[in-house]
Amino acid sequence: MRCVAVFVGINHASAKVDFDNNIQLSLTLAALSIGLWWTFDRSRTGFGLGVGIAFLATLVTQLLVYNGVYQYTSPDFLYVRSWLPCIFFAGGITMGNIGRQLAMYECKVIAEKSHQE
Repeated sequence: MRCVAVFVGINHASAKVDFDNNIQLSLTLAALSIGLWWTFDRSRTGFGLGVGIAFLATLVTQLLVYNGVYQYTSPDFLYVRSWLPCIFFAGGITMGNIGRQLAMYECKVIAEKSHQE
């Protein structure tokens, strides 16, 4: 639950906090996203999952913008909002932790059922 709360906080900060420039916003969000990973995951697999999701989701978003399906009001870097990969990274870490917790719960329920029989 805390990981979800931190992710929502990072997402809210990206929308509501005014920064002087987009580089400052991107660096702050990158540090917060890495901090989220360090606090709640710390695994190489989780980091790889976050980076992979950030790359693929940014690529899909870029393809949507390139094909005219979606457009940004003011792109920062190579027609991409520079903070977008940071949000996708944090989202990937958060969803990975939710999945891990659900898998642990399922294993616990299965183990309890086998002990009752």
